[in-house]
Amino acid sequence: MTIVGHLINGIRRTDAERTQDIYNPATGEVSKQVAIAPVAAVEDAISAAQAAYPAWRATPPAKRARIMFRFKELLEKNADTICELIGEEHGKIPHDAAGELQRGIENVEYACYAPELLKGEHSRDVGPAIDSWSEFQALGVVAGITPFNFPAMVPLWMYPMAIVCGNCFVLKPSERDPSAALYIAELLAEAGLPAGVMNVVNGDKVAVDTLLSDARVQAVSFVGSTPIAQYIYATATANGKRCQALGGAKNHAIIMPDADLDNAVNALTGAAFGSSGERCMALSVAVCVGSETQAAFITRMKQAMAPLRVGACSDRKNDFGPVITREHQEKVVGFIDSAEADGATIEVDGRHLRVAGHENGFFVGATLINNVTAGMDSYRQEIFGPVLQVICVESMRAAMDLINDHEYGNGTCIFTRDGEAARYFTDNILVGMVGINVPLPVPVSYHSFGGWKHSLFGDLHAYGPDAVRFYTRRKTITQRWPSAGVREGVEFAFPS
Repeated sequence: MTIVGHLINGIRRTDAERTQDIYNPATGEVSKQVAIAPVAAVEDAISAAQAAYPAWRATPPAKRARIMFRFKELLEKNADTICELIGEEHGKIPHDAAGELQRGIENVEYACYAPELLKGEHSRDVGPAIDSWSEFQALGVVAGITPFNFPAMVPLWMYPMAIVCGNCFVLKPSERDPSAALYIAELLAEAGLPAGVMNVVNGDKVAVDTLLSDARVQAVSFVGSTPIAQYIYATATANGKRCQALGGAKNHAIIMPDADLDNAVNALTGAAFGSSGERCMALSVAVCVGSETQAAFITRMKQAMAPLRVGACSDRKNDFGPVITREHQEKVVGFIDSAEADGATIEVDGRHLRVAGHENGFFVGATLINNVTAGMDSYRQEIFGPVLQVICVESMRAAMDLINDHEYGNGTCIFTRDGEAARYFTDNILVGMVGINVPLPVPVSYHSFGGWKHSLFGDLHAYGPDAVRFYTRRKTITQRWPSAGVREGVEFAFPS
């Protein structure tokens, strides 16, 4: 049985106080095991990063960027292998895995701009013969804790920018699908990154708590569920660390009466069911304005869902694959059961899907639930599966109130032909990422990603310009070189 281990100081290791099974979600069978790192292994990774930091910090940004250029080329060259690893352990269909990887590569491209991004600001003669400037200096050792649903992309949100800013990194990927992250880290070493600058430890809460408590770790980035995000943020900040912790979501799409319904249905079919709905930006609630809009939307959505193909990643004709584990499959089905028990209408039922040849896989079919209300548990919580719920309201204002009242504020969108309505929506909706006729408004790499309310803990968003600020400290220097022979008197007033 293959054991997926760690990468510490450039060396593969399999230190483990125990192992955990890795499943192929399409078959339900154990495919590998992952080494669960003991505290000593995590501390070794931190020590390696700490030892590598002085030389790496002193490396010019242009040289750091050149390594990122080579890294990008290696990611593209080895894309098929990376997508295969994602499919085997996560279950994503190849086209979906390729899309994830491409968005990660775009963040590497942005990191290649390090010499420009790290330029400070300079002001000459702020006073007599006095100049002032700012610099962005690295923090030291920083860490990332990443989720199962994007095993390649989310780590690439974090460490490329952290590293080009002069930091050294310890990554703790999801133990459910760790192979892609480990393989990609080895490509970074192949690109020329010195040993110790990038380290990977696989583990569970023991590893996480070690990263959160070790005084050498200066900052922590996290993506996952809101309860864990709250814990990560509270623990990290209590230990004096900078922290950004991205949590859960319940993303709504408003369907206005004037919307191009065919385009809206096509967009929501992909946004709700792509990647089996295991996306923090998945569109999981359609809010139809008016009963006529609701009826037309349900009719067309059922038609769009009929030909959807669900199955293993080995068949590229499939639209999406299984969910990550048996437990998660049961959780998603439980939410559908709950909605039905609360009085909602199951228009398309994916609870009993069986895929020929993969009867033991963790599959849930595309599910459409109508007549949902805000009081239902299935509405309040994040389902994280291929489930689209439909709510009917009488006005755009009521739709916006519904969204603004929800505890999550990650992503949302509106489908309309009315520019005035779209502008009002963007100005007044309490959500961090907003789409206008765009169902998945995930920012490109040179903007930043993050929600509001219980979808984000911390002041700075992920990747893009905010990442430069998160992974550096601003230092401002003011200097003066008095003219030779000039002796200045004592000044007690505050300088101005």
